[in-house]
Amino acid sequence: MKSAVGRRFADIPVELLANLTLRELRGRYKRSVLGWGWSIINPVFNLIIYTVVFSLFLRVEPPVGDPSGIHNYSLFLMCGLLPWLFVTNSVGGASGVLVANEGLITKVYFRRWTLPASVVLASLSSLAIELAVLAVALLIAGNMVLPWLIVVIPIMLLQAAFVLGLSLATSISNAYLRDVSHFVAIFLNAWFYATPILYPLEIIPGWAQQIQRLNPMFHFVDAYRAVLYDLRFPALRDWLAMIFIAAITLAIGRVIFRRLEPRLAEEL
Repeated sequence: MKSAVGRRFADIPVELLANLTLRELRGRYKRSVLGWGWSIINPVFNLIIYTVVFSLFLRVEPPVGDPSGIHNYSLFLMCGLLPWLFVTNSVGGASGVLVANEGLITKVYFRRWTLPASVVLASLSSLAIELAVLAVALLIAGNMVLPWLIVVIPIMLLQAAFVLGLSLATSISNAYLRDVSHFVAIFLNAWFYATPILYPLEIIPGWAQQIQRLNPMFHFVDAYRAVLYDLRFPALRDWLAMIFIAAITLAIGRVIFRRLEPRLAEEL
C-alpha cells in the first residue's frame, strides 16, 4: 500500500505544473529582444540605484562579513535584495494570475492551484539564475562561496513554501475582491522598507531590532546573508523560524484556497 506522503505526491499534476511554469517563463520575455537577459538587468539596475542612494549619499556602512571579512555594500545589498525580488515577483504575479486565466478556468477543469504555483516556480528559477550571478560576483570579490551554495538550497525551498502559501491566499482572494492585488502592491512596498535589506539591522534602535524577529522576511534575509556574505551557517533560531513560517503560511494559504476554490468559476 502507498503511504500517505506517496499518495499526496502522486496527486500532484507534475506535467501540468511543468507546462504552466514553462508558459509563465516564456510569457515573461515574449517578444523581448534581450529575453532572459532581463532577469539579470533588472537586479543590476536596482543594485546601482540603491547603492548610489544608500552607500554614496546616505553613507550606510555595511557590516564586515564574519568570518569572511568582506566589506562591500553592493554585495551585502544583493544578498538580501534577490530573495526579496523573489517574494515580490511571486506574490505580485500570483495575485492576478487567476483573473488573467479566467477563460481557461471557466472552460476547463484542472487543479487551479497550479496557476499560482507556476508563478512561484518561474520566479524560483529566476532566483536561481540571479544567485548564480551573485556567486560569481562574490568569488571575484574574494568570497569563496562555492562550498556554501549547497546550504542555499534548503533556504530557497523553505522560502518557496512560504511564498507559495502567500501566493495561494492572495490569488484566490483577488478573484473574489479585485482590490486585493492593489493592496498587495502597497503592502509589499511597505514591507520592503520595514525589512533590513537596504540597511544592516544594527543601525536601527534595539527595540526595533526585537520587533524584526516577528518579520518573516527578516529570518530569510538573515539566512541568505549568513551563507553568502558571512560564509557561515545561519543561526539555529533562523532555521527554526523559517521552518515554522513556511509550514504555517503554506497550511493557511492551502486552507484559504480550498475554501474559496469551489465558487471560483462563478466569481470570475
